[in-house]
Amino acid sequence: MPYVQVPKDLNKVKTKVVFNLTKRQLIWFSTATATAVPVYFLTRSHIGNTLAMLLLIIIAMPFFLMAMYEKNGMPFEKVAKIFITSRFIRPKKRPYRTENIYEYAQRQYDLEKEVNDIVYNKNKTNRKTEKNGRSCRKKGSSRR
Repeated sequence: MPYVQVPKDLNKVKTKVVFNLTKRQLIWFSTATATAVPVYFLTRSHIGNTLAMLLLIIIAMPFFLMAMYEKNGMPFEKVAKIFITSRFIRPKKRPYRTENIYEYAQRQYDLEKEVNDIVYNKNKTNRKTEKNGRSCRKKGSSRR
């Protein structure tokens, strides 16, 4: 009876399309073929067969790299984008800053206390003026 190993983690299993290649690999290999083979046929009569083959390899290598390279489950394009943004686009010195939620809570508490003090003191001064017989209202105004 034949023995077949089944991987435990099925997230790493990729669906194959043609010739045991994934769709992404097939696209990059086709692009490499479409760019490098015409260069070979156009240049071999002028620079010789060996140099034309080396030129074909040099032109096709970046496409093969993009087709086959994968790091931490990410393809070459994503890894390159992360590298470029971290190395060239973002600032070199990025200070570590934390957000202290307790500081926000303390600020909110202080604001609420200030509002309560204003409201309480206003009510306290209104009560004192009413006890003394003075009113904050203008003379002649009536209360409805």
